[in-house]
Amino acid sequence: MVWLIAKYAVTAFMVVLISEVAKRSDRLGGLIAALPLVTLLVLIWMKLEGQSEEKITAHAWYTFWYVVPTLPMFILFPFIYPRFGFWLTLLIASAVTVVLFVLWALLLKRFGIVLM
Repeated sequence: MVWLIAKYAVTAFMVVLISEVAKRSDRLGGLIAALPLVTLLVLIWMKLEGQSEEKITAHAWYTFWYVVPTLPMFILFPFIYPRFGFWLTLLIASAVTVVLFVLWALLLKRFGIVLM
């Protein structure tokens, strides 16, 4: 139980830290947010919890493929936010990401990479 609380605390600390840095500097906040900190934490947690090498490498492998269809959201968001406001932009960007993910998964399936 202590381990689980520690994991929550460290992970929450990272999210709060990034949001606080972003308040002060858009560029530095964006840089820190773009780093794969959560994935690195997950890989560390998995290793410390005794997960197999195969499980850890599979997590890293699939994380890469799942990140790719999310990237257009970061280009789309700044362009539509001024027109539609925050919540609608968030909804549109999320919907576009889901559609791109499905299309990406279908494309990768042709190459033997199964995401869904």
